[in-house]
Amino acid sequence: MILCCGEALIDMIPTATTDGQTGFVPLNGGAIFNTAIALGRLGAPTGMVTGLSSDLFGQQLLAGLKQSNVDTARIAISDRTSTLAFVQLVEGHATYTFYDENSAGRSLAISDLPSQSDDITALYFGGISLCNPPAADTYQAFAEREAGRAVIMLDPNIRPGFILDDTAHRARLAAMIAASDIIKVSDEDLDWIYPSASLSEQVTRLQEDGALYIILTRGSEGATAFGPNNLEVTIKARKVKVVDTVGAGDTFNAGFLASLSNQGLLTRDAIGTLSCKQLQAAMSLGAQVAAITVSRAGANSPWKSELTQ
Repeated sequence: MILCCGEALIDMIPTATTDGQTGFVPLNGGAIFNTAIALGRLGAPTGMVTGLSSDLFGQQLLAGLKQSNVDTARIAISDRTSTLAFVQLVEGHATYTFYDENSAGRSLAISDLPSQSDDITALYFGGISLCNPPAADTYQAFAEREAGRAVIMLDPNIRPGFILDDTAHRARLAAMIAASDIIKVSDEDLDWIYPSASLSEQVTRLQEDGALYIILTRGSEGATAFGPNNLEVTIKARKVKVVDTVGAGDTFNAGFLASLSNQGLLTRDAIGTLSCKQLQAAMSLGAQVAAITVSRAGANSPWKSELTQ
């Protein structure tokens, strides 16, 4: 089973009401939540580790996971509040106001983590859940505990505006990188992690710091994977009419992991020996499902049945 470890929250989306005022519609969101949903819809055995509230928003998130075949047995339910992200659109650009202090998600403790289990073959981390403790430290501890036993994928998804303590976040991220086998990054992520370094230097330093594979995504320009022994694979992005890019990267990550799972490669024995063909297949599925997601509104990832249509 692939465990997606991180935030599940409610995006409050501004919507015009019948009397002309602006209201807010609560929609399920969060980068890790989106990846879990996408994996479940692709038929990969998937569960989620997070903190959810017992309130109506937490119930909405829990129902969304179950509807997409995501196992919820390892989720910590509490009577704390749900994380809310109010979205404001100014000239087409989204800004966020977060209500997260003492929330169920942010308060996830090490004692809430699931015990070791042989059916957990891979863990996925990332998103804003790595920014703020105590949950951020809990996820770090989980990654370090499972390193060397399960395959670990990390998407740093650096959001400088969410990072309250730059020094602490850099230290936490360094520990997460050291524990990870696969790291998905953008140019912006690399420039934040390794400022004033060239791309080749950044990739080399990621590998020296612990990553077996680095996947560099460039939106409409496709993606390139770098691996051991100078392995390098590039794929082109699918050409589609883009409605919006919400959840594109999250869905790409799901497609990549789902393909490795389908190929029987999400094991400690197999992960270090991926071939160009195997990597290309994983990246191609990631690009395919991401293309479908951007062709429709919101983080609405495709079901497995849609891939053959």
